[in-house]
Amino acid sequence: MSLQAMIDIHTHILPGLDDGARHREEALAMLRMAAAAGTTDMVASSHANLEFAFDPQVAEERIAGLQGAVGNAPRIHYGCELHLTPESIADVLRFPQKYSIGHRGYLLLEFSDFLVPKTSSEILGRMIARGVHPIIAHPERNPILRKRMPELEAWVGQGCAMQVTAQSLLGRFGKAAAVASHELMARGLVHFLASDAHDCEHRPPVLDQVRRYVEEAFDPETADRLLRENPQAVLDGAPLATGPVHVRKRPWFSFSLW
Repeated sequence: MSLQAMIDIHTHILPGLDDGARHREEALAMLRMAAAAGTTDMVASSHANLEFAFDPQVAEERIAGLQGAVGNAPRIHYGCELHLTPESIADVLRFPQKYSIGHRGYLLLEFSDFLVPKTSSEILGRMIARGVHPIIAHPERNPILRKRMPELEAWVGQGCAMQVTAQSLLGRFGKAAAVASHELMARGLVHFLASDAHDCEHRPPVLDQVRRYVEEAFDPETADRLLRENPQAVLDGAPLATGPVHVRKRPWFSFSLW
């Protein structure tokens, strides 16, 4: 069976920059594993937070070094996972393309697990007004956000997008994340599925299994939209696609947390 092309917009493959790939050899192993599973493009989205300083020039240099070693299988793209802080907000508003994927507007944004600002909607609106398109990273794993479905829905209406971790949908981040990810899917609030890969063993850079799951539990069109069409739009700086989500098969758990 031939593999269908997929694009992964959230990975930690740049060696030594955060808690992802520890060294060049591990980074290359992750890239080759992803390519073997059908991923054609990967966004190198290193953490940009208080623990891991993000330097765009260093990131670009690491990308070039890895790309030279693997050819174009897969292609590696610039990006980061920006943690929301007063300082990062100010920097994004001042330099709108600095942190965005491929410098084309889409920004992978991470909220704290402990505090979600009451002014989040206003903050996101200011970013959008500056030409930034926020992609909320793994809301299903955030213990605050996953209990605020109406707020997430409002953010999507405001112009934000949502990225769910593939392994959350498969139940590997626990029941609460699995329930939330399916709820987001059923509500049509998910725009991307991504690996959030950190290594080859525990958080691997593969998407083929989640693609098969989404094709069976929802529909092939949704799988393609979340794993290829919308990620390609991000790389191109183009509008995202939307469409109906057909729930064919309920997961082994219920939505009883809500």
